Amino acid sequence: MNILIVSATYLEIEPLLTHFSFIHQPNQKLRQYHFKNHEIDVLIPGVGMTFTAYWLGKTLAQKRYDYALNLGIAGSFTDELSIGEVVHIISDRISELGAEDGEKFLSLIDMDLLEDEDFTLQNGEMMNTIPIKNDSITKLKKVRGITVNTTHGEDNSIKKAMKLFHPDVESMEGAAFLYACLLEGISCVQIRAISNKIEKRKRESWNIKLAIKNLTKTSLEILQTI
Repeated sequence: MNILIVSATYLEIEPLLTHFSFIHQPNQKLRQYHFKNHEIDVLIPGVGMTFTAYWLGKTLAQKRYDYALNLGIAGSFTDELSIGEVVHIISDRISELGAEDGEKFLSLIDMDLLEDEDFTLQNGEMMNTIPIKNDSITKLKKVRGITVNTTHGEDNSIKKAMKLFHPDVESMEGAAFLYACLLEGISCVQIRAISNKIEKRKRESWNIKLAIKNLTKTSLEILQTI
């Protein structure tokens, strides 16, 4: 299988890469590996939608993949997800894409600026209609995500996001990844481990080490059975 793994930072997948055999580095963002019977390209574009969109578009234009995986950490809006828990994000949206009308937020759908003919949209929410079918993925909790340029850390903005979109988690790259894969028709999955609760920033309550440890374990299980 030709598999593409996309992770915003090296930190998030460094332990996973120790299980792969390095082959080649075509450019500053892309590395090629071998694992089991898979040829795995690992793209580390940087944090945020802009970097992800550019480098993912460039990569997909040069090679066709059987599967694509977005691996990383995420913050949780809900107490139902524990720190370190690994989840499967089945839908995503760019939550800040729209306009303010006083205290009201207008999405592109509200302004008739977005069509849903290219993929399945439900009120502006992108649904992953071509997920990778795998038992290790199936057993994970399914959640809804939003993608942001600024992570939430203020009570009013958190409440507003929850009221508008009812998200479970947030990331800074997920929607860009999902959009590209859906339009290219590549079976894909977003797998993230919860590193922190979304609240006023309290780094002492985060556990990135545990999140990455659990993400690595789950990612290996998926790749070994895909």
